[in-house]
Amino acid sequence: RAIFAIQRFFSNCKTKKPGKKGYPQFKKQTRSVEYKTSGWKLSADKRCLTFTDDFAAGTFRLLGSRDLHFYAPGEIKRIRVIRRTDGYYAQFCIDVERTEETIPTGKAVGLDVGLNHFYTDSTGETVSNPRHLRQSEKALKRLQKRVSRKKKGSGNRKKAINKLGRKHLKVSRQRKDFAIKTALCVVKSSDFVAYENLQVKNMVKNHKLAKSISDAAWSQFAQWLQYFGKVYGKTVIAVAPQYTSQNCSTCGNTVKKSLSIRTHICSCGTVLDRDHNAALNI
Repeated sequence: RAIFAIQRFFSNCKTKKPGKKGYPQFKKQTRSVEYKTSGWKLSADKRCLTFTDDFAAGTFRLLGSRDLHFYAPGEIKRIRVIRRTDGYYAQFCIDVERTEETIPTGKAVGLDVGLNHFYTDSTGETVSNPRHLRQSEKALKRLQKRVSRKKKGSGNRKKAINKLGRKHLKVSRQRKDFAIKTALCVVKSSDFVAYENLQVKNMVKNHKLAKSISDAAWSQFAQWLQYFGKVYGKTVIAVAPQYTSQNCSTCGNTVKKSLSIRTHICSCGTVLDRDHNAALNI
């Protein structure tokens, strides 16, 4: 893969391909192995996974609540083995069409995500920002200090690194769990959902807000909104964020205001919270 990336880069340079030439980027040490329909075998009771190629990992005993007996062997299109801090995980990619029945609500909602509140909707309701990373910062700093105090290469240092990794993994799982549950609640309660199509990659260039923006995980939330929208047959669209906070949701006039101004006050008499006004525009 590395050789192919280098060859492609030089080929693009020679042919003078317009735009970026695809300079090879550093990739961290891989923690996953992926298979398609060959190189692996499930036991008769579908409780053990054995690899039949050069991946000398032996046989994995599968744990968890997912019952693979429900799926035919031909429906399993890909298997990915991932090494995480707390063990190895096997992800089975199943080719099935998932649909859920739901009662139409007749409601439409716009969402404005932010840092003070995770989001404010067009009815004025807010969901608090859980700030998972901020809540765990003290514990993470304490574990990081323990790692730095251990002798490099020692068994105690490896144990300390493992504990630190487990804590980071817990924060990541908390963030994902919150995004899934919140997105599901939004989609099930409305027939039409509109949200800001924020360019988070550009927003994190602001180093003062980068940690808080990353901790909020707006992109992950948007991905789950789109997923549940397809599953439940709801309409979910991304709206360009330009001027949603500046324009008045009542008359359409532009009311310029800095980020520190949290109240929208228009000459037409409209007085709203800044995020509520943006959600109405969305």
